[in-house]
Amino acid sequence: MDSPEQRYDDLSDRVFTLYSEGEQRAALELLSRPDPELEPWSAELAHTAACLHGSLGEPEAAIHVLRSASDAGAWWDPSILTDDDDLAALQPLPEFQELVALSATRRSPDPRPALIQLPASVDDARGVVVALHGAGQTAGRAAADWAEVLELGYALVCVDSSQRMSPMYRTWPERDRAVEDIARALGELPDELRGLPLIAVGFSAGGRAALDWALTATPTRATGVLVIAPALRELPADAAGPLSPADVLIGEDDDLLEVVDDAADRLTGFGLSIHRVPGVGHEFPQNFGRWLSEVFPSCG
Repeated sequence: MDSPEQRYDDLSDRVFTLYSEGEQRAALELLSRPDPELEPWSAELAHTAACLHGSLGEPEAAIHVLRSASDAGAWWDPSILTDDDDLAALQPLPEFQELVALSATRRSPDPRPALIQLPASVDDARGVVVALHGAGQTAGRAAADWAEVLELGYALVCVDSSQRMSPMYRTWPERDRAVEDIARALGELPDELRGLPLIAVGFSAGGRAALDWALTATPTRATGVLVIAPALRELPADAAGPLSPADVLIGEDDDLLEVVDDAADRLTGFGLSIHRVPGVGHEFPQNFGRWLSEVFPSCG
């Protein structure tokens, strides 16, 4: 049976697909189906429902959903509320501004221990893969996405961002905080893994943070980097040193393809190879294991 986190991810994916197809009513109907195990994500689901109502021109319904969730203890980073186009019509409402102010008082960082998994033979471990999750995901999701590195003889360390945009929505907006989270996770490595090559990997926002780490060698040097669909922003001016592997995977149907293509000259100048995967959107390729087995033997 799927875990609650997987069910939440699946629901979010279905709602986003319906939203992108202009089927907001169907998306709202999905969100209205009670599922007690998704209660931890009540703030995130309320925000999604509010955005759907907002996109339909229903600001009163949107503010009602947010207020009900807030009264139950939910909160959101102010930018989540004020920067969303679907909620623009709520901006002039005093009730909305009060909700934004209240949310700001509830937000707090939440550092978590790293999730560390070992290969079958620790003594023969080839390196340590340090995985950063995508926006809205967790270290648990990264552990599932990158599990195949264990079969290739690598330890896997999955890092939760301490930066929360809502109770369950973690991402990597602040570089310095990402560096602190990575350093904290590396400090938790068991002695038998210390000194092994470190491979920075990540998906989406986590891919951006992993790439920044690898290129800047901050908080420490990474031997290589592999990022999937990185949500790129400003890149470092220079690379701290050569990386192997040094790869970017991006789906040809990914909304971020243009962002990666715009940065292609910079990325290849850093020594990175860009692989455009046909038929793949903003997700891990289904044949991801093949990519891993081709890229990772070059490490260690």
